[in-house]
Amino acid sequence: MSGSTVAISDLGRVVTGKTPSTKNAAFFDGEYQFVTPSDLDWKTYYCHTTERTVTDDAKKSHLNQFIPSNAVMVTCIGNTIGKCGLSSSDCLTNQQINSIIPSEGIDPKFVYYLLVHNTDSIRGFGLGGGSATPILNKTSFSKIKLRVPPQHQWVNIASTLSAYDDLIENNRRRIQLLEQAARLLYKEWFVHLRFPGHEHTQIIDSVPEGWEKKRLGTIATMKYGKALKNDDRVPGPFPVYGSSGIVGSHAKALVSGPTIIVGRKGNVGSVYWSPDDCHPIDTVYYIDSGNCSLFLYYALQQMTFISTDVAVPGLNRDFAHSRLLLVADQKIHRLFEETVLPLHQQMELLKRQNASLAKARDLLLPKMMNGEVAV
Repeated sequence: MSGSTVAISDLGRVVTGKTPSTKNAAFFDGEYQFVTPSDLDWKTYYCHTTERTVTDDAKKSHLNQFIPSNAVMVTCIGNTIGKCGLSSSDCLTNQQINSIIPSEGIDPKFVYYLLVHNTDSIRGFGLGGGSATPILNKTSFSKIKLRVPPQHQWVNIASTLSAYDDLIENNRRRIQLLEQAARLLYKEWFVHLRFPGHEHTQIIDSVPEGWEKKRLGTIATMKYGKALKNDDRVPGPFPVYGSSGIVGSHAKALVSGPTIIVGRKGNVGSVYWSPDDCHPIDTVYYIDSGNCSLFLYYALQQMTFISTDVAVPGLNRDFAHSRLLLVADQKIHRLFEETVLPLHQQMELLKRQNASLAKARDLLLPKMMNGEVAV
């Protein structure tokens, strides 16, 4: 494989996944990841968590579809064609994903970066058929030919690029730990009522002296986001928020930061904090900078927003405004903000570092694959 092109099948064994029978409960909620297109992004690197999992029974029944760690998973259906990631452990994918188990001597990370580099080409093969639901089957996927640099460079290319992604993953773990620390502090103070000075504070009916229960609507108004279709978005510096989090960017912001975003449709009750100016779309509510606080952000995460009185899942604003919050006195409230703010500042610093690392990696990837940068 020293030539300028290789077929995907030359890189390893291609495996198409399969969904276990949903009628057999013994197949689900186990120790193995069950990867579907929604679990992957366009540049996932390693897939560490999945929405669903499968059991050892599922593995025994689908041995031919199970893949080992360091397999390269590629979505091959619909508009998700080309999303790519590496398996972090033995796992099963559904039938909408084709995976490459690299042959001995071929670096899995190189295969991953090669496919990321060729995302547009792979999408072209899959979306060019004209069918209502494009599908890139195993045979067609295996035959796709890709230009590659000399094989003796593959390991060095993978090593160089993965150094960026390893740093990004490390930063992501640090962000998760910082957020977890802030969330646990909120629970300690405002759920378990072990706040500073609690030993000397009288508590009546689960309400400390000087605190009170208030309805959300009396504290902050949840405002409606504004529709912004994909075709109307002009890529820019301002994040666009939907109920699943950041869904794109735009050249103009709708609201000034900081802002709290709450899912209204789709991922109902999801809560996000945006320190920057942003554009919340019509699937969410937002609380503007004049009323939002870190206390409120963590309080909203503890609230139950699902109303069982409606047939179609969604968050009714009047229902949300009626939810009760336990509000501390000004001293405890201010102390919480002062304690948590440095954690959030560190999170934002790490996120900005990740954006810079990803930008540098994305600039380097095509240059290394095309031979413009020596390795």
